[in-house]
Amino acid sequence: MAKKGYPLGIDVGGSGIKGAPVDLKKGEFTKSRLKIATPQPATPEAVAQVVDEIVDEFEKETGGSPIGVTVPAVVIRGTVLSAANIAPSWINTDAEALIKEHTGRSVTVLNDADAAGIAELHYGAAKGEHGLVILTTLGTGIGSALIHDGRLIPNSELGHLEIDGYDAEDRAASSVKDNEGLSWDEWIERLQRYYETIEALFSPDLIVVGGGVSRDSDKFLPKLRLRAPIVPAELRNKAGIIGAAHRAVDLAS
Repeated sequence: MAKKGYPLGIDVGGSGIKGAPVDLKKGEFTKSRLKIATPQPATPEAVAQVVDEIVDEFEKETGGSPIGVTVPAVVIRGTVLSAANIAPSWINTDAEALIKEHTGRSVTVLNDADAAGIAELHYGAAKGEHGLVILTTLGTGIGSALIHDGRLIPNSELGHLEIDGYDAEDRAASSVKDNEGLSWDEWIERLQRYYETIEALFSPDLIVVGGGVSRDSDKFLPKLRLRAPIVPAELRNKAGIIGAAHRAVDLAS
């Protein structure tokens, strides 16, 4: 273990806030993750208090190490500029300063899909890939991460592309499949339109698909007709925590 301890990754979601110390050499948790219900309303102050609880829980493993925190939002230089599944009061909040004030730690705050992309790049489906990798997370909405030659291009928000007059995630997110009772084939038609648009605009070398539905990837990914390989994410629900910890150490060094 490094002198300071293992870095800590914390993933803020709409229903739960999850955290664990991460061994960056292995890309694995060093202790079982802790999950605490997201406070309602999920205001910056309320979420920062829960983050502090998680930091305290892993004090022995992490010491004074950096912490990385994901949020479902656009984040520029630590300031949150949007709010999905968290309170609107996050907008224009300097989240890094707030969480540092609560925890006393070096803090990096980033978009949740960006964190997942970083994890897949270093430890998962995109490891060793060159060129442009696009990760998408299919869930309540569609998150995205762009990684070019190993470098993150943050806050891409490709779930909000307008396609055929619709916000893309309003047609193709996995929640829409469930809410509208779509069959796999009906949903695949929408995914095909979404991913062929992504391909036409960005010409990626690889597309990685995450989110809970990726566990059923054999039911839909093989049926998509694309030039680029499209593969399921490997790290599942660990990706946000691992990617956040990795980013925190990168930016602290």
